[in-house]
Amino acid sequence: MPQESRAAAPARLAVIGAGAIGGYTAALAHWAGLDVTLCVRAPLDGLTVESGGEARAAAVRIATDPARATPVDWVLLTTKAQDTAGAEGWLRRLCGPGAAVAVLQNGVGQEERVAPLVPEGTGILPTVVYISAERLAPGRIRHHVASELHVPEGPLADRFAALLSGSGLQVHRVPDFITAVWRKLFTNLAANPLTALLQQRMGVFADPGMARLSRDLLREAAAVARAEGADLGEEDIARTLELYAAAPPDGGSSMSYTASPGARWSMSSSRVRWCGRANGTASRRR
Repeated sequence: MPQESRAAAPARLAVIGAGAIGGYTAALAHWAGLDVTLCVRAPLDGLTVESGGEARAAAVRIATDPARATPVDWVLLTTKAQDTAGAEGWLRRLCGPGAAVAVLQNGVGQEERVAPLVPEGTGILPTVVYISAERLAPGRIRHHVASELHVPEGPLADRFAALLSGSGLQVHRVPDFITAVWRKLFTNLAANPLTALLQQRMGVFADPGMARLSRDLLREAAAVARAEGADLGEEDIARTLELYAAAPPDGGSSMSYTASPGARWSMSSSRVRWCGRANGTASRRR
């Protein structure tokens, strides 16, 4: 894990959501010397992250009441996409003049989801997350692999990269963000719902029938993605299936880690169907 550093006047960072991604990013930002507030629904006793066989506490500030929040320099929105509207109270209070929001959520349409919930003029940076982590219990996160954040290149991306420099969170500025966001969606599109619905780990994709089903799902999604302007084809489908095959058999997906009776799992696939209807490539599946 990165070693803790000191800063004379640390940037103020608020992380909304204390799930796997929120807890992990909050901890790394804190250890890098940033002034971090973790915004949660219910009180936490603390925040601990396990990584590489080491468990380390992060003494971040815990906040539970949006009405008492004060403006910060940056907000990291890490809730599930379907819970975005519930973060409006936090966003309104945290985003003052010059503030920016990095939207660390899977799927497409990050900017349009968040724009109605923040003060006019707030910078919004859609972010593709490549972090494998799971929430073991409230305030306890296990990091498995990867610490990458991919963002559309530009001045806001440059500010974000500077903010997290030295934190261990690697910010990659990409020229073709539409393709980048759909490519990440690809990695989740079959693995997430299938592992969650079947209550299986990644080893299930060694089954030839599951591999064929995954390929069919990805081909339908690729047609929608191309109509949306993404440069995706058969090579991306093959690469995604190779990732599934290479994953540790006992590994899981973000959806399988959080799956529970009645949970809302279908945001990504619903968004693909919405885009398909809009551009005339509607999926056959319901």
